[in-house]
Amino acid sequence: MPVSRLLNRVVLAAYRWAEHQGAVRPGTDLADEFGAFGHASLLGHPWATLYGQSKMHIGSGTLIGKWCALAVGYGPEDHHAPDRGLVIGDRCVIGARSTITAHGSITIGDDVWFGQSVFVSDSGHGYQDPETPIGVQLDHFHPVSIGSGSWIGHGAIILPGATIGRNVVVGAGSVVRGEVPDHTIVAGVPARVVRRLVPGKGWVSASKPDDVKPAWTAAEVAALYADEG
Repeated sequence: MPVSRLLNRVVLAAYRWAEHQGAVRPGTDLADEFGAFGHASLLGHPWATLYGQSKMHIGSGTLIGKWCALAVGYGPEDHHAPDRGLVIGDRCVIGARSTITAHGSITIGDDVWFGQSVFVSDSGHGYQDPETPIGVQLDHFHPVSIGSGSWIGHGAIILPGATIGRNVVVGAGSVVRGEVPDHTIVAGVPARVVRRLVPGKGWVSASKPDDVKPAWTAAEVAALYADEG
């Protein structure tokens, strides 16, 4: 066997070992540093940024992918960071390379799934003082909440003050600000409602009222797949 192939195998095996052993899970020292780190949850290794974890509360069965950035406060030594700056519920999936930066309050409900490279922040920068660099004009925080059961598509940006309802779909690459009602699909820059659930009718297009997609229960979807099989 060529030496290069053997070295490649060794390096890849070591990398996989480090990924597995370096992951944060209940019972590890780093998990104990969190405000809460629920049963069967996992933070993939390696991560991009991690500080303020004592102010983070992670529910049970939640998976946070590799290369994510999670932060509470303005730096590792920010002793004024809020005690529950970042709260992530049960059975969530935070896609790889996502960034969540909380300075006041970011709350993510249960069963929320992110695509990859999603960005969420509850604070930005001011610009009013023309003589001061914008980067050091810190803005007040504006709480962000994402309702249970929602799906946030790849590369979406959730801006400070956004309130996303339950079972909402945020299209890939969308920029969300303001309030998003329950049971809607939003997309675009800025994100706008493109389809909403109308009880007794279905999922109705915002631009074409005659364009209606049926609303199916999980049992009906399962039965449909069973029939196709």
